[in-house]
Amino acid sequence: MTGPDVVRCFGGPDDPLMARYHDEEWGVPVHDDAKLFEFLVLEGFQAGLSWRTILHKRENFRRALDGFDAAKIATYGPADRERLMGDAGIIRNRLKIEAVVTNAQAFLDTQAEFGSFDRYIWAFTGGKTLRRPGVITFEAIQATSLASDAMAKGLKARGFRFVGSTVCYAHMQATGMVNDHITACFRAP
Repeated sequence: MTGPDVVRCFGGPDDPLMARYHDEEWGVPVHDDAKLFEFLVLEGFQAGLSWRTILHKRENFRRALDGFDAAKIATYGPADRERLMGDAGIIRNRLKIEAVVTNAQAFLDTQAEFGSFDRYIWAFTGGKTLRRPGVITFEAIQATSLASDAMAKGLKARGFRFVGSTVCYAHMQATGMVNDHITACFRAP
């Protein structure tokens, strides 16, 4: 949606990629395991950085990480890790790169146990999209919740890394487990 009167939570004419992400993805319920893993990877890399930085590197991450294929990433050895550390198109943080490989294996283990990652992860919201009642302003959007606290604890217990409550809440927003579109936004329910 375009026009001078369009209200968004973020993004706009100065950053069409962010606007498109806001308009088409953020807050839309995701039930595809591959997409859920992609967002888990991207949110982990975002820790301490802006989402804008990660979003603008998303296609580089896709290329570098075999299309976010968890089965392939789970087999990455030292040469793959060094290749990623040398890739200027992504975030070259050794701990985050190591976490992606660890998380890929934990993701596959969780998938195998529950039949799908979707079944496991959406249980933290009771299988529904959460939205706080009343008027939501940009200043009032929270960074964590009781559900994201529980998700972080559950994921960590399964061996996931870089999945603190803030990362989990951002994942919940990105995948539509939480709808935090501000009340004035054209995408607000």
